[in-house]
Amino acid sequence: MRYIHIENVESGQFLGRTIFSANGAVLLSEGVQLTVYMINTLKRIGVTMVYIKDQQFDDLEIQELVSEETKRAVMQRMGETFESIRSGKDFNTKHIHVSIDNLLDEIMKNKEVLVQLTDIRTQDNAMYVHALNVCMMSALIGIHMGLPTSQLRELSIGALLHDVGKLELITDDESSDVRKHHAWRGFEVLKQKRELSLLIAHVAFQHHETLDGEGLPRRLNKEEIHLYARIVAVANTYDNLLFDLSNGRRKLPHEACEDLMVLAGSKLDREIVILFMRHVSVYPTGTSVRLSTKETGVVVGQHKGLPGRPIVRVVKSSESDLEVKEIDLAKHNTVFIESVLM
Repeated sequence: MRYIHIENVESGQFLGRTIFSANGAVLLSEGVQLTVYMINTLKRIGVTMVYIKDQQFDDLEIQELVSEETKRAVMQRMGETFESIRSGKDFNTKHIHVSIDNLLDEIMKNKEVLVQLTDIRTQDNAMYVHALNVCMMSALIGIHMGLPTSQLRELSIGALLHDVGKLELITDDESSDVRKHHAWRGFEVLKQKRELSLLIAHVAFQHHETLDGEGLPRRLNKEEIHLYARIVAVANTYDNLLFDLSNGRRKLPHEACEDLMVLAGSKLDREIVILFMRHVSVYPTGTSVRLSTKETGVVVGQHKGLPGRPIVRVVKSSESDLEVKEIDLAKHNTVFIESVLM
């Protein structure tokens, strides 16, 4: 498989990974042969990146922090929860706890797998995929910080529900602009659920606060921001950097990592950023890259502890033969990735 921009997809190619809707239903199945209509539809619904099958990379395996089956189950529960909040109804926290326990079980087993946020987003599922990504990254950070299981559950639920304030309608009788901020509205929703720890509500309340005291909605200083919120802030910022199209294009993982480091210490907790950087794939498996040797290839493997030095497969064709070689950047210290090709 190769991970490519939707603009580079051609009719007749085969989809490498299934695309899901917000409620976990299948939109397009892995292996389907793409038509012009399908490609145009994917563009229309906001898809920017997809996995495409490629015979030269059929053996490529993408290690996942969480299985597709578990992700779909969590997204289905999120759909039920979010719909209840939108309609002003009560929501079932028991289902959320079960989903989080299943999610944490998988992340604990796969905690050494580098984070690769390559799930395909559409306009329909973007909020759900974002919440799930922030939850998975926050849980992984918490695990590597050594948080006990009870705290990991609180952190993960808070991360999954950190943006629920965006589901609440703003009414004219609210007292101030501050209370209209989605972080404040999310806090008001979650604090009413007695089955949820108040710390979970404070994740929604504080995830946009920054260490320099210039965050929203209350401009808290570093000491006033809870650890859970500081963890979620890092995960939330990273995912937003990857998928924010306000500047015309999404950031690539290595660019997002550079931006995180710039924010570390001023906006974001430096120690949490550094810990996170050890566990994120800077160049996701399936990404096409150009090396400093001027060769082009595809990332086919990762190294724990060296996320910026993956294994790259270079395929060269000639009139009589096909030359395939793999360059392990962890062993070839003088070779580096010059650019990412999309």
